Amino acid sequence: MRILFLSSEVAPFSKTGGLGDVSGALPWALSERGHDVRVMTPLHRGVPRATLQLVGSPLTLEFPFGKIDLRLFRAPAPGELLFIDAPALFDRDEYYGYPDDARRFAAFSMAALAFTQRDGFVPDVVQGNDWPTGIAMLALRTGFAHTPLGRARRVFTIHNLAYQGLFPAKEMEALGLPWDLFTPGGVEFYEQLSFMKAGLVFADLLTTVSPTYAREIQTPAFGAGLDGLLRHRADSLHGILNGVDVKEWNPATDVFLPRQFTSTELAGRTLCRKELIASCRIDAPVPGMPLFGVIGRMAAQKGADLLHVALPKLLEQGASAIVLGAGEPAVQDAWLSLAAKYPRRLSVRIGFDNSLAHRIEAGSDFFLMPSRFEPCGLSQMYSLLYGAVPVVHGVGGLKDTVFDLTHANANGIVFEQPTAEALFGALVRAVELFRDEAAYAAVQRRGMTADFSWAAAAAEYERLFGLPSPRPSPPRGEGGTG
Repeated sequence: MRILFLSSEVAPFSKTGGLGDVSGALPWALSERGHDVRVMTPLHRGVPRATLQLVGSPLTLEFPFGKIDLRLFRAPAPGELLFIDAPALFDRDEYYGYPDDARRFAAFSMAALAFTQRDGFVPDVVQGNDWPTGIAMLALRTGFAHTPLGRARRVFTIHNLAYQGLFPAKEMEALGLPWDLFTPGGVEFYEQLSFMKAGLVFADLLTTVSPTYAREIQTPAFGAGLDGLLRHRADSLHGILNGVDVKEWNPATDVFLPRQFTSTELAGRTLCRKELIASCRIDAPVPGMPLFGVIGRMAAQKGADLLHVALPKLLEQGASAIVLGAGEPAVQDAWLSLAAKYPRRLSVRIGFDNSLAHRIEAGSDFFLMPSRFEPCGLSQMYSLLYGAVPVVHGVGGLKDTVFDLTHANANGIVFEQPTAEALFGALVRAVELFRDEAAYAAVQRRGMTADFSWAAAAAEYERLFGLPSPRPSPPRGEGGTG
């Protein structure tokens, strides 16, 4: 198949989270299965330009808000990775969060389709990813409907429903969108324009990044106001668990580690633990107490406030912890305050350090991920492969990958309620497991021998792309003000 893959982030060139990781891995896994995959993404500031090659002539798009001049560049990488260059839109410090985001990402979607049409690439499938590509699904169903591009199957993947791309209604006119689409059955969401809803309504098939999250987002608790629409489209919604890049995340070959190791030879892991403690300048845990690791966005979604209550009780008993991440200022400040209170037990690094992330996974005894919701999660899979037994809240992809000690295939510890008390109970169970060396080793090795490669996910997408699918008319009265 010929597949056009659209994403606002593609690791390692651009990344804020799982979207970038998936976009940097899934297309190439599909390519390795024999498909012709073209990936298109904005040329953000920070992307190295020295090795990029200009493709064809520039293109100008005209919107009611103005003209946009664009160029297309190819990266010298395996597969077809193309960057859309529009400095006025994408040469900025951050990827998102600007007043003109609606115009920036509508222009990205339209430019991707226009360049594809110009170059004669006729895809069988167009896969959009999250709200920045929602307008592409709408455009394929409307303006491109009677072109070769319009015959492509439209697949829209939800990586995180909480981020919806909501904009003032006046952006309809600025983007040249007809007002008859601004309805509860179209792109209107409580009197705003929703790019996410455009993707959900106008795609043929919907996917999300784990089976459990696909079920959760059809409920009011996780549906972010779109659960009615997603229930309406339940027959078109599929949950496919993400994979991980096992070339980068492999403790047997990891260049960031002071010593590599495997599930059958763990001596190197002991050295990794000692190096991690020394480099982070904290005390080793007292005998019988573990070293905890935390990596991720510092946000309410990730349950940091639960850790701020539960973790100190273990630090006071002689456990140690290392935290890496960045995000909401209040969450960062709370972590730094805890580190100041427990300077010999808790190390907090604000920012992102890829080397340290690998070393935390390789040196921690337990990896903590108490997310309130988690569409898929990758860090818990890294921790499993590296022998850091995960302690997680049983939601989304965490529930699909981590199995509690009560399970026959136990590889971690799962708590069910998003409360500090439930998390503390899980941490107590972690300490008990850690003190039973044989039981801990069995759980650890079970996680390290799991297969989280992208091969299985790519095969599921391949199967899905070939399925017959209905093309339902937009729902009436679902979502929006309905």
